[in-house]
Amino acid sequence: MKRKLLISGLFLTGLASGAFAQEKVDAAMVQKIREEGLQRSKVMETAFYLTDVSGPRLAASPGLKRAQNWAVSQFTKWGLANAKREPWGKFGKGWEVQKNYAAITVPYYHAIIAIPKAWTPGTNGAIKSEVILIKADTITDLDKYKGKLQGKAVIFDVATTIKPGFTADAERYADSTLTKMAEAKPQARQQRPANFATSPQFAAMRRARAMRTAINEFLKTENVGLILSMARGTDGTVFTTNGASYADTAKAVAPELETSGEDYLRIVRLIKGGQKVELEADIKTQFFTEDMQEYNVIAEIPGTDKKLKDQVVMIGGHLDSWHAATGATDNAAGSAVMMEAMRILKAVGFKPKRTIRIALWSAEEQGLHGSRNYVLNHLGDPKTMKLMPEQKKISAYYNLDNGTGKIRGIYLQGDSAAAPIFQAWLDPFKDLGAGTVTVGNTGGTDHLAFDAVGIPGFQFIQDPLDYGTRTHHSNQDTYDRLVEDDLKQAATIIASFVYHTAQRTEMIPRKEEPKPQGTN
Repeated sequence: MKRKLLISGLFLTGLASGAFAQEKVDAAMVQKIREEGLQRSKVMETAFYLTDVSGPRLAASPGLKRAQNWAVSQFTKWGLANAKREPWGKFGKGWEVQKNYAAITVPYYHAIIAIPKAWTPGTNGAIKSEVILIKADTITDLDKYKGKLQGKAVIFDVATTIKPGFTADAERYADSTLTKMAEAKPQARQQRPANFATSPQFAAMRRARAMRTAINEFLKTENVGLILSMARGTDGTVFTTNGASYADTAKAVAPELETSGEDYLRIVRLIKGGQKVELEADIKTQFFTEDMQEYNVIAEIPGTDKKLKDQVVMIGGHLDSWHAATGATDNAAGSAVMMEAMRILKAVGFKPKRTIRIALWSAEEQGLHGSRNYVLNHLGDPKTMKLMPEQKKISAYYNLDNGTGKIRGIYLQGDSAAAPIFQAWLDPFKDLGAGTVTVGNTGGTDHLAFDAVGIPGFQFIQDPLDYGTRTHHSNQDTYDRLVEDDLKQAATIIASFVYHTAQRTEMIPRKEEPKPQGTN
């Protein structure tokens, strides 16, 4: 059995090598792209405008609109066609933080690290309050606090500590890890177990959700002044979330600050130790409801070949971010790289056979809404698999959304037929650390919207650096976390991929068409 598998593996390797040799690579153009991308890069300048200048880019916020308008203007300056903010449908309320101050003043003064939860209200002016510790294991435990919490700051008793970490925040992929990726086998689509809805885990989740909902409703009814909740993260890092829905029909909630673990636990220890803790805070947030449509940014380099110009190569990344910082690694990095790839192709004078289209998505953080609605509006419905004519004209979609790390290769999303093509296109960049092709996939980002309707959708493999440990959705996600050489490398490789996809005689091969997802 093992011997047969080995022979089979060698046979497949031989086939791949043969296909690899047959795939054309334009060495002269690759050299032009490398020179422009590595020696005359504008990627950090672009990132600066998307982060420091535009600010936080929560979906539907003024910061996101600033970044979108700047991107449209920049595409126009670079000579791209049809640059615009394209509406994709109703999203909901915009929201931003306009003031955020909180500190304990008794038993001594200490400004705390805390971020308002998204889509929560402010304090309606400055408040000063004793901090009340709430201990509630059941809904009935809340009864003892009735009539005692109006205007007060509240905090919850938690049974946790901050444990020291013994591994580095940032890392690059080891060669052994990349080898395992390259050797991965196709995996069947994982499905939730049929009995999950009756499992103890699901029941526990449901109870916890119900308890939290009941507490929130109780605190709102009691008209509390401010809720302090403990954020995930250590060393002053706050991984932020939302405290209410963005829907225009969402119920009102109380003001809530997501507080660093160190500050949160200090306050809890003091109160449990019999020490009075007083807090002052002034939180101002604003909702925006004038336009509850949301938009993607779209721009193109038109195709020039009479037979192929109606076919499209698409690239993209999401431009929206969370609000605790300026969303540098998530995902101004990907957006800046994709914009830079388009700039490179224009700078080298490329006249593509196929049309090249870039999309900077919105509301990815709330569920891939920008890309999924683009697909629904232009390409087809994954629930029914009723497809529009343009679906057949998209050769491939390439995405970047895993931080600032350099490209090490590409995930095939199970599209094995594309492997020898991509191996050939990566070969000129082995000196830059890229060369791995894996049949596996990384989930949770916008290439999935295209894959869901049968369009080849790909995400590049990137070095993780400190994306998962420090910057992703946190108050540390700033311009200073970007690695310039890595972003230059990524933009250069993607520009080459786009060039070859646009010029290739055939479109990128497709997998078997997905089955309708249904309405569940």
